[in-house]
Amino acid sequence: MATYPVKARKRVPEMLRTDEVAVVEPARTRFFSFRYSFTEVSLVGGRTRVKSRQARFEDGKLTSEAFEGELDHTTYDQMVSQAQQHFLGVLARFLPFRD
Repeated sequence: MATYPVKARKRVPEMLRTDEVAVVEPARTRFFSFRYSFTEVSLVGGRTRVKSRQARFEDGKLTSEAFEGELDHTTYDQMVSQAQQHFLGVLARFLPFRD
């Protein structure tokens, strides 16, 4: 098909504008934001090791934080005990115990 049924018109290039362009600041809308956090508690060599990382993107700003530390062995035991008590308390509210 060497010939097309419709002929294209010749186009004239547009003249560039020379006036000032207004700069418009973007509106501060929260169309996208996120938060991420990670915490790890472990027992290594008789010491409680805590690692925590957080990242968030809010209002066009990305921030990131990290923390690592060590505590005494008893701290780990207390945390595990409290977590178990909390879990059993929540479970007791939802599951009726039968004698």
